[in-house]
Amino acid sequence: MTRVLVVDDEPALVRALVINLKARSYEVDAAHDGACALELAAARHPDVVVLDLGLPDMDGVEVIKGLRGWSRVPILVLSARHASAEKVQALDAGADDYVTKPFGMDELLARLRAAVRRAEPVGDEGDVVVETGTFTVDLAAKKVNRDGKDVRLTPTEWHLLEVLVRGGGRLVAQKQLLREVWGPSYGTETNYLRVYMAQLRRKLEADPSRPKHFITEPGRGYRFEK
Repeated sequence: MTRVLVVDDEPALVRALVINLKARSYEVDAAHDGACALELAAARHPDVVVLDLGLPDMDGVEVIKGLRGWSRVPILVLSARHASAEKVQALDAGADDYVTKPFGMDELLARLRAAVRRAEPVGDEGDVVVETGTFTVDLAAKKVNRDGKDVRLTPTEWHLLEVLVRGGGRLVAQKQLLREVWGPSYGTETNYLRVYMAQLRRKLEADPSRPKHFITEPGRGYRFEK
């Protein structure tokens, strides 16, 4: 069973989410503030976190950073903040998706399912190892190694890296990347790509400001080069 941690200080919304999730056979834990959320996440090890940014004791971005210090759990932000800068800040901190309030329950559940799918291991497709001068990508083991050390990637970062590496140097269009990594309902959220490409470059490029492996084709898409 998939376990969901719901973090929000609106009792009515938490109640609605718990009812809808349990009706679909999810196991659900709920927290009403950031401290409780971090404690529950450590104790219960959820498969996905649904997180409001406006919490009474700390900003939700701090919760994301706290989780990312030790966990790759998918994080789906749920917030009334509509500004693009707020979304980028949450994604940059390590969130996997961002849903603005008010929202449709069907859309939220679809995005939650997509976040869980991105974190699931894929079937063994053979020992495919791609080496660059800076890092090594083991597609079968879902691991990245740089300078002899494993690099921790979130599920979304890994999925984006995997799609680009499997492209074999070919240009992958922005819409294709969005749909393959985030799901079929995505196609215009290009800010997601900018944020996550920046994160991959920071973690893997020798000089992120002058990338050699993660190449941007302005207005078109991205490609991976060894």
